[in-house]
Order: sequence, then structure tokens, then C-alpha cells
Amino acid sequence: MSGSSLLLFYGASLFIVSLLGSWLPRQMVMTHTRTQMVLSIVSGLMLGVALLHLIPHSVAAAPNEIDKMMAWALAGLIFMLLMLRLFHFHQHDFGEMADHCAISSVDAHDHAHAHDHAHPPERTLGALGLFFGLCVHTVIDGIALGAVLLTDQALPMAGVGVFMAILLHKPLDALSIETVMATGGWSSSTRWWAAVSFALLCPCAALGFYLGIAPMLSTMWLPAVLAFAAGAFICIALGDLLPEVQFHSHDRIRLTALFLLGVGLAVGIGWLEPTH
Repeated sequence: MSGSSLLLFYGASLFIVSLLGSWLPRQMVMTHTRTQMVLSIVSGLMLGVALLHLIPHSVAAAPNEIDKMMAWALAGLIFMLLMLRLFHFHQHDFGEMADHCAISSVDAHDHAHAHDHAHPPERTLGALGLFFGLCVHTVIDGIALGAVLLTDQALPMAGVGVFMAILLHKPLDALSIETVMATGGWSSSTRWWAAVSFALLCPCAALGFYLGIAPMLSTMWLPAVLAFAAGAFICIALGDLLPEVQFHSHDRIRLTALFLLGVGLAVGIGWLEPTH
């Protein structure tokens, strides 16, 4: 499969799962335990992809510039950390909000109007900050996907590691936007517009980088983008996802096993990619 065909497949898949993440909280309750299980496996996968795929790709593309590549990785980590601090844009404890979102879209719309004055301005600003922060995050994901496809475009399964990490994480981001906007009193139609816009960003960023931006970049910038994305992935895994996983005594073994399973998936994906 050519790089462009893979990109279309990856983009369509990411668009669908992102919309699924916005649709699910309207249909089912995302409990605390379910969320913790998902966070565990996704954090392990993102950490493994960053260290075993993105950084090796960047170093292989610029073998004599390893110091610069690690500096770009550090820059990506710091950038994402500042984004997390500035916008607080992840919301992964959906237990209380799920009850609100599980009602039908019509009831949710009426409920929002009936309680319009019950939501302080901070809720509205918080939802906007979350949406903007996650948009920046998903653009970085898209650029990482486009960059890794360019480095491995002759392979039958190019970029599968980055794709899997984004695929499993994207529904959580979309679910975050849906639940926070719902509790902030936003109408059902506005939330769907936000969901569709967010779902399109990652595929569009990947396509733009692959077809438009990348040819204008020097060979040095491509590995730098991969290293920067690796740093962002590490920050998300260690600074955002894992701290929210509560290893209580009753589920410590299960959550740890799921984290290791995520790392194992990243290792296994390496079999589909060339030796760096």
C-alpha cells in the first residue's frame, strides 16, 4: 500500500474513532474503572511508541545529529507540559459527568436551557480552553503521523506505531470535549460541530504535512518534527495519563498489567517496521 493510500486509511479511521468518542458518552456511562483501564493501556502504548519508534526514526533520519534530536525531543516535552499547565486540557474522570451525558440529545438540550444559569462562566472558559488545547495536541499528532509516513513511505505498514497510539488516544480526547461541554451547558448541535471539527484536525494536519508542508522542509526538519512529537508523547503519557491512574489495592495488578500490555503493543508493532 502506498504512503498516500495509507494516509487516507489512517485519516478516515482517526476521524471515525474521534466521532465515536463524542458519541459514546451520549449512549453509555464511562465509569471510573473503565476510564482507568483505558488510560493504563494508552499511556503504555504512547510511551513505547515515543521511545521505540519516534526517537529511533528521528535519529535514523539524522544519524550525525543525535544531540540536536534529543534537544528537539526535550522541546516537545516542555511544550506539551506548558500546554497542560496553561489549559488543563485533559479531563479523564468521567464518573460524575457521564450521568449528565447519558440522557438523550433532546433531553440534554432541554436540560442545558433549563439550567442555563447554573453553569458559571468558568465552565464555559474551561471548555474553550480544553477544546483549544486538544486541537493543538491533535495537530501535533497529525504532523507526527505525516512525518513518519514520509520516512517509511515505501513500507507496507508505514507509521503503524504512531497510528495505533493516536487511534487509541483520540476517542478519549473527543470524549473529554463532549463531557466538559455538556456539563458547561453547551447545546447538542454545538457539541456535534465541535466534535466534527476536532475529528477533522488530525487527518487534515497529517495530509497537509505529507502533501504540502513537508516538501518545503529541509531534510533536517523532518527528523526534528519526529523528535518533537516523541517528547510530546512522553509528556502526555507520564505527565498527564499515568498520574490520573489510581493504583488502588483492588485493581493495582490489573492496571499495571494493562500498562505493560500497552508497552508490549509498542514493542510488537516494531516487528512491522524496519530496523532503525
